[in-house]
Amino acid sequence: MKVLLVRPRPHKETIGLQNVMICEPLELEYIGTYLKQLGHRVSIVDMILEDKPISYFIKKQDPDIVGITSYIAQVNVVKRYAKDSKEISPAKIIVGGVHAEVVPEDFESPYIDFVLKGNGLKSFGEILHALENHLSTQSITGIASNHLPCLKETSFTYPHPDRSLVATYRKKYYYMFHNPCALIKTSYGCPYDCKFCFCREITEGNYFCRTLEDIISELKSIPEEEIYIVDDDFLVNKDRLLKFCNLLKSESINKKYLIYGRADFIASNEDVMAELSRQGLRAVIVGLESGNEEELKKYNKKSSVEINEIAVSVLKKYNIECYGSFIMGIDWEKKDFDILYRWIRKLDIKFINLQPFTPLPGTEIFDQYKDSLLIPRKDYEKWDLAHLVVKPSKMSVRAFYFNMLKIYYKITVHPKNSIKMIKQYGIRENFKLSIGAFKITLQYIKKIIRGR
Repeated sequence: MKVLLVRPRPHKETIGLQNVMICEPLELEYIGTYLKQLGHRVSIVDMILEDKPISYFIKKQDPDIVGITSYIAQVNVVKRYAKDSKEISPAKIIVGGVHAEVVPEDFESPYIDFVLKGNGLKSFGEILHALENHLSTQSITGIASNHLPCLKETSFTYPHPDRSLVATYRKKYYYMFHNPCALIKTSYGCPYDCKFCFCREITEGNYFCRTLEDIISELKSIPEEEIYIVDDDFLVNKDRLLKFCNLLKSESINKKYLIYGRADFIASNEDVMAELSRQGLRAVIVGLESGNEEELKKYNKKSSVEINEIAVSVLKKYNIECYGSFIMGIDWEKKDFDILYRWIRKLDIKFINLQPFTPLPGTEIFDQYKDSLLIPRKDYEKWDLAHLVVKPSKMSVRAFYFNMLKIYYKITVHPKNSIKMIKQYGIRENFKLSIGAFKITLQYIKKIIRGR
């Protein structure tokens, strides 16, 4: 069968991180590779990097199947794509992705034929087999509408992604200063249980890893020097990480890495961080979340302010950038923003991500806040971890966004940080990132003017 896989572009109301990062659609590459091995013809269109409407690609390629991936902020975009497709083509529409797996009912639409709630690669292949052979799809456990128990996979034995499927776009994939940048995933799920986090819901608390030999084999096949390891948490098992470093060394793999990692591991495993640095680790995205002990307990982070500070100092010692992520509480007032700013300055972090507290549908804490939502559930495009979705209790929406922007600019435009970034990454890359950041700022200014 002829299959068109689609990554949707963000809705205009979604605050656009695509202005500072566009990563390859790894999940579509995995599905595309798997389907090709089953004998299907597959192509991928990345709508983030295309100007034409989805109807253009449907008409041009005339697929039998259209598969669309999605996060929560793209639900309405996906539904529109499905409607546009059905108006010009009989192609079956299959929707998957992390939000579909956890909250499949959000994709209910007369224009969507199948929503995958689990084991996406296998389920996609089973649907195509059934359609091709005129068989019923009602016994496929991964289809949400079948309402069958779906035992999530706890191992990964699929082929390496065929990156040639996005050959047209590859040079345009980047993550801030990591440019061009390729993705690789070495493990699935997360062994921790932070209350606000969506990751653990996807694998129902399961955590499992690929073999290191398989990972090394894939790394050898990737031409890009910059590698973003998109595990929910790469820093879990000390022995595994040291073996990984030894294999990088013995196989003479010289690349630069960006990873996710927890502060408590970094703080208590300085020897591992030192070795990772020697093997190319350049940056770690760390969920520092808060400089307030009570807030860390509320989020069930199982960390502390002291541990966070030690972690940042360890990264600094080994010349590893800390991309600090922080959650701004809905009960905050101006003094809390000022405290956060002073703490970030104390930590001497120049890359920060500030997120309003967001109880995502499907997480443990959503029900606690569903009656005090500022943004309706169906306005999916604003559930982007950048909008205020719950009404702040001690500030206006305008004041909240204003204080958030103020921290961003006091940190990123600080002369010391600006000089460091220009020296490290050059004027051209800094200018490019500044343009992207300015576009995001304009979106926030509109929110401040509207007061919502």
